[in-house]
Amino acid sequence: MPLALLALAVGAFGIGTTEFVMMGLLPEVADDLGISIPSAGHLVSAYALGVVIGAPLLAAVTARFSRRQVLIGLMALFVAGNALSALAPGSEWLLAARFLSGLPHGAFFGVGAVVATGLVPAERKAQSVSLMFLGLTVANVIGVPLATLMGQHLGWRATFLAVSGIGVAAIAALLLLIPHDHTHGESSGLRSELAALGSLPVWLALGTTVAGFAALFAAYSYITPMLTDSAGFADSTVTLLLALFGVGATIGNLLGGRLADRAMRRTLFGGLLALAAVLAAFPLLMRSEWSAALGVTLLGAVAFTTSSPLQLMVMEKAHAAPSLASSANQAAFNLANAGGAWIGGLALAAGLGTTSPAVVGAVLAVAGLGVAAAAYAVDRRRGAAGPVLGGRLVASYAPKRRERAER
Repeated sequence: MPLALLALAVGAFGIGTTEFVMMGLLPEVADDLGISIPSAGHLVSAYALGVVIGAPLLAAVTARFSRRQVLIGLMALFVAGNALSALAPGSEWLLAARFLSGLPHGAFFGVGAVVATGLVPAERKAQSVSLMFLGLTVANVIGVPLATLMGQHLGWRATFLAVSGIGVAAIAALLLLIPHDHTHGESSGLRSELAALGSLPVWLALGTTVAGFAALFAAYSYITPMLTDSAGFADSTVTLLLALFGVGATIGNLLGGRLADRAMRRTLFGGLLALAAVLAAFPLLMRSEWSAALGVTLLGAVAFTTSSPLQLMVMEKAHAAPSLASSANQAAFNLANAGGAWIGGLALAAGLGTTSPAVVGAVLAVAGLGVAAAAYAVDRRRGAAGPVLGGRLVASYAPKRRERAER
């Protein structure tokens, strides 16, 4: 695989660290700024809101620029947002800085996915996307625990300064490793970019992302009470168990990329079906410590098996605007985060039991399967399956300049 993918992975590592580290630092931030922990929780929401707004907006308005320049600019905005977070004098300023930090998140992954797939042959596109997302999953194993530990011992401001440093390293890697001749956008304007998202197949692909990952977050948002109240783990061991989730996610991400290059649609269906099965089994898995640890690892693995095929499917359906579509998929992912947590919370509030959010997640995964099946049926009716290579759909979003050269 090209070394340029390492630059994308470094950026993804920084983004993944800053996204999830706030959850572990809420007590320190609340104590330092003199606010309640629920109020500090709004900082998590501010970041997610930045992702949802920034993902399609920044991808659309930068569509005419070189993708290399866009990636560097997005990472510069990321550095600024985290540096301002470290320097924020109060909660309102920190809220604004967290929103700013979230703005480049989705667009970076969206544009980065297009760049990654342009660096490799058609039969390795899914693997290239999975290697970029490797930075995100490794962040959950290494970055978030270390950043949390740093915040607890050196102060939460030191954490965000360190994350800014990761962003600076990512900018250097992008400058050194991303080639100029693979990253130029070919957009014909904002209106055509937006029009490319108006088709039913694109919305069905985005809907699959929302339903599938809402299934994950319905359960994962409440994994701590499941582990402590149901499985009997001590609070002090939860961080280690969450690292197991990151290990599973890393394995699933790499496996999903390899399988999707062979059969993208089957990998997606199989991943969603496995996700539904694992979540449905959670009430049994949470009855003992060893099975609970296994369940957390399996949850990460099966959920992230679908990440690469979902990203490629959205890009394929909006081939005229792959950067915008890919970024919109990241917004859909964050909507799934918020929606899944809300739906899982309803099950808990209804008194259905500690593991009830996982059962709700299983239902959502089945719904995701239904949306994916509807998308497949629409493709069959429209004859949009396209050419097949190695048993999987070949994406039709290669840069136009490359098509002209082939002619």
